[in-house]
Amino acid sequence: MSNLKRMSEDFETGFWVDSCGREDLKYGLEHGAIGATTNPIIVKNVLANDMALYEDELKRIIKENPEMVEDDVAWKMIELLAKEAAKTLEPIFDPSTGVGRISIQTNNKYFKNADKLVEQAAHFNTLAKNIQVKIPATKAGIQACEEATYRGISINATVCFTTTQAVAVAEAVERGLKKRAKEGLDNSCINPVCTIMVGRMDDYIKSVVKNEERLLTPEALEYSGIACAKRYYEIHKERGYKTKLLTAAFRNIHHWSEMIGGDILATIPNAFERKINGSAMAVKSRIDNPVNQEYLDELMTIHEFVKGYEPDGMTPEEFDSYGAVRVTLQQFFGGYDELITIIRSYMV
Repeated sequence: MSNLKRMSEDFETGFWVDSCGREDLKYGLEHGAIGATTNPIIVKNVLANDMALYEDELKRIIKENPEMVEDDVAWKMIELLAKEAAKTLEPIFDPSTGVGRISIQTNNKYFKNADKLVEQAAHFNTLAKNIQVKIPATKAGIQACEEATYRGISINATVCFTTTQAVAVAEAVERGLKKRAKEGLDNSCINPVCTIMVGRMDDYIKSVVKNEERLLTPEALEYSGIACAKRYYEIHKERGYKTKLLTAAFRNIHHWSEMIGGDILATIPNAFERKINGSAMAVKSRIDNPVNQEYLDELMTIHEFVKGYEPDGMTPEEFDSYGAVRVTLQQFFGGYDELITIIRSYMV
């Protein structure tokens, strides 16, 4: 039995495939995956690697919609791949638990516009019954998470790296759920999750201390994302939030192994799934193991880590200017531009 399959069968910890590609989904489902995710960068990678599978559909969309600009065509393709993945996952879909959902990401260009995020989320929610909608954990995104939840949409907060953001997302979702309950609306099939991009948090903290005139224990810098994820998980249990933790952006084996045992999810790229399955790391519960106190003490000397680790370390007004948010949005914009370049080559 593979490591991922064993984790899925022995613990509450589940995982999603960090892709909507056909072969990636096939491998993930064979090893116990219970969902999948997509975004413009993932779609760009799928098209770049397997264009032969999608070229006819792309040409059809362009031919049948001559008035469309390249952005319109790109989003049609993003929706098409999401719907295809939704159909693949439909046999395991359980609306009461959220098993079998596919995440589709809202346009990152809307990260400061709550109304546009909600409008696009509502549209995506009509694509299939097992859709989960990604909304960035920016100031406007927090507002959008509340309104989208109120409208009965299962959200997946993304562009999120910190305990601080995750708590703000969970509180927004709770407000949306309470509004629904007050109006007698059913909340049983709403399955919110909040992504903490643990590896990207590590990347950011490493960049912060890189030019400081001191040396830090290298291992400590590999645990900043894990520390934030474990902190949110404890708060989630204490406060009874419905928003489940989803870890992402894996860089090392600890990003997987240290979270085993929790009632959480992980979204894992195919290449990393294969590395996990090929590793000798024991598949055992470590979720309740605290981060090494010496590592945490060192991390707490880094102001940018403290801002993210403490549940009240930032206000939502500060999220947009947090370094990890800014860097990731820029990278997401760059990936979207690469997708547009691919689309443009078929339109010109």
